[in-house]
Amino acid sequence: MNNARKGEGALTSLDLLAPCPGAGWNFDVIIIGLGAMGSAAAYHLAKRGQRVLGLDRFTPPHAFGSSHGQTRIIREAYFEHPHYVPIVQRAYENWADLERASGQKLFQQTGGLMIGPPQGILFSGAKRSAEIHQLPHEVLTAGEIRRRFPAFHPTEETAAIWEPRAGIVFPERCIAAHLQMASQHDAALRFDEPALKWERHGEGVRVSTAQGEYQAQHLIISAGAWIGQFIAELNLPLTVTRQVLLWFNPAAHAEYFTPQRCPIYIYEHESNRIIYGFPNLGEGVKVGRHHEGEYTQADRVRREVGADDVEALRVILRCIMPALDTPPRASAVCMYTNTPDENFLIDFHPVHPQVLLASICSGHGFKFSSAMGEVLADLLLEGRSRFDLSLFGLKRLQRASQF
Repeated sequence: MNNARKGEGALTSLDLLAPCPGAGWNFDVIIIGLGAMGSAAAYHLAKRGQRVLGLDRFTPPHAFGSSHGQTRIIREAYFEHPHYVPIVQRAYENWADLERASGQKLFQQTGGLMIGPPQGILFSGAKRSAEIHQLPHEVLTAGEIRRRFPAFHPTEETAAIWEPRAGIVFPERCIAAHLQMASQHDAALRFDEPALKWERHGEGVRVSTAQGEYQAQHLIISAGAWIGQFIAELNLPLTVTRQVLLWFNPAAHAEYFTPQRCPIYIYEHESNRIIYGFPNLGEGVKVGRHHEGEYTQADRVRREVGADDVEALRVILRCIMPALDTPPRASAVCMYTNTPDENFLIDFHPVHPQVLLASICSGHGFKFSSAMGEVLADLLLEGRSRFDLSLFGLKRLQRASQF
């Protein structure tokens, strides 16, 4: 079984890098990690005239973190919490703006299904957000799901929320577009240059790499699964899990899995157990389990996909999407960085207010990154955000770390 391709939009040269004046140069903002959040923050800050230095241990977009695998879901009827809805609505606007600015196709609308028992966390949470925010949606019975979307074989007690605006964003292209536009606004982007440490330097910060030291007024730490090593002193209860992605060729009725007949979906197949997937965009039908991955560390993740990984997903698919109960054509491994409550971490360091911590955590964050880059710029430059960020504060995690 071959690993899935890295995806479109990969930056394979350093041609886009703005000249970096070298060690010791003073920047307005240094960003550690140029994945989903870091690339977006680099763009929004540089667009506002900030002198930005971005550092990444790899050459993004890459296949070693949490932002690869060709596709990510974007949806409005957010089952996790209604607070997320205004932020994702802004993300839709920003993805459209980035498409126009970069000339790249970053979003494809397919509609979306949130499928599960009516009393389950997925259906009830999506319905709650849709009703609170008056989102266009339909409630479908099991029979209606089967009739309209025959790829699915739900049991009679199953229902679904259908939301027409849901769809797909393409992570590698999105990161590449953010970095390309950041560079056009004179951000200095240093790839394959891991940050080794940071420290307070006067009223600002100093960041060290193997190539030298850099100074700035502010620091954003958006290092994904590596964030813990930069804030070890906070002893936060963050965990990293290994998540397997598989692509299948349907054994029958391939036409059921085209974007015209198969939207993006999230499926609570047992209580608090969820899978998600996409239509076939030409490289197979991608499916993954949400959470349930083995605990790991960013530099030690097991990247080979074995028979046990495949069977864990196929045993689910043969009940609810039996045409996908076939050997996979491709696979990939990514990582979730998880908080105990599965909400994000967006807050200033409690001791060093010039340092902003930014982690789109727990496996549901990429869709927000175009908006979160703007949020981070607002927090640094204006001291506030237009959005309610109360779910994402640091204090809840510090309390959790005491137990």
